[in-house]
Amino acid sequence: MRRTARSARTGGRRTGRTVIAGAVCAAALAALTAAAPAQAHQRPHWEMKETGASDVRFRGLAAVSRHTAWVAGTRGTVLRTTDGGDTWRNVSPPGADELQFRDIEAFDARRAVVLAIGEGEASRVYRTDDGGATWTESFRNTDPRAFYDCLTFFDRRHGLAMSDPVDGTFRILSTSDGGRSWKVLPSKGMPAAQEGEAGFAASGQCLVASGPKDVWLATGGAARARVLHSADRGLTWTASDAPIPAGDPARGVFALAFRDRAHGLAVGGDFRPDQPSPRAAARTTDGGATWRSADLSPSSYRSGVAWLPYSRTAALAVGPTGTDLTTDGGRTWRTVDTGSYDTVDCTPDLGCWAAGEQGRVARLER
Repeated sequence: MRRTARSARTGGRRTGRTVIAGAVCAAALAALTAAAPAQAHQRPHWEMKETGASDVRFRGLAAVSRHTAWVAGTRGTVLRTTDGGDTWRNVSPPGADELQFRDIEAFDARRAVVLAIGEGEASRVYRTDDGGATWTESFRNTDPRAFYDCLTFFDRRHGLAMSDPVDGTFRILSTSDGGRSWKVLPSKGMPAAQEGEAGFAASGQCLVASGPKDVWLATGGAARARVLHSADRGLTWTASDAPIPAGDPARGVFALAFRDRAHGLAVGGDFRPDQPSPRAAARTTDGGATWRSADLSPSSYRSGVAWLPYSRTAALAVGPTGTDLTTDGGRTWRTVDTGSYDTVDCTPDLGCWAAGEQGRVARLER
């Protein structure tokens, strides 16, 4: 959107020991978060990681493991850590100082794809195969009507990127070679956009995938907030209304997370700090065909959301005013931290990362 979702990460095989640890981690998080105030020091918490980039806002985040993560943001900045955030390497593409990176997808510590947003040629995609030592520009938008917001990958080869509507429908880019080349998909399978409808390039989670073919697209800015779903990698789409308030260019669904092809979460609201955001969260159990409001929503606008590894019920939502936790699949949310973050991502080895303004990056510690 002309103002301010992700695929499964490669984090190693899911061994029996890791699955058990994941279940224990989720149960411990729920129990400790409900602890009495005297036990607050025992609760899982965000531990800040010094990036040295206080003048950068990181809305793009790709968590590979507890040790490896990539962040992307303003001033054309891309950072990478391979030691759990103790040190960060500036691996920004050369000559990208004027670009706004809003999404990054990483396959491992060496391979990543990053999206720059904006009108016309400001929307670009870069790929690296050597940890950011070198980058190749694999797509540059030449249509002044297009504005790309988010990208996602189904696997190491197949991925999509989405633009705000062009000629009345959302535009979808597709890659089948890991982001080395892209093509615009036909628009005949895409429902018509509403007046003023667009995506929010706020956290890299307005387009998310789960499994080999399913992908969802979040919208706002129009009379109704919607979630669009494709079961064939973006060739055909269906649209469903989401109960998150819209009706204004600043309102709608900002982020999605699916733990499988049926169970998903949506968060958003009104990004203006002086405006309330009631009903800022919703959930689905049928792949996005229908959505229900949370019984108790986050207290304010949230721009990012992620399921905790191996949990069927626990997830985190983040925004400029704090972090919320659900332990019942999105029915109720509770604020557990008041730090400012724009995006959040979790990995199979129990690593959860968050990133945001003033170079803020943190990892969840137990």
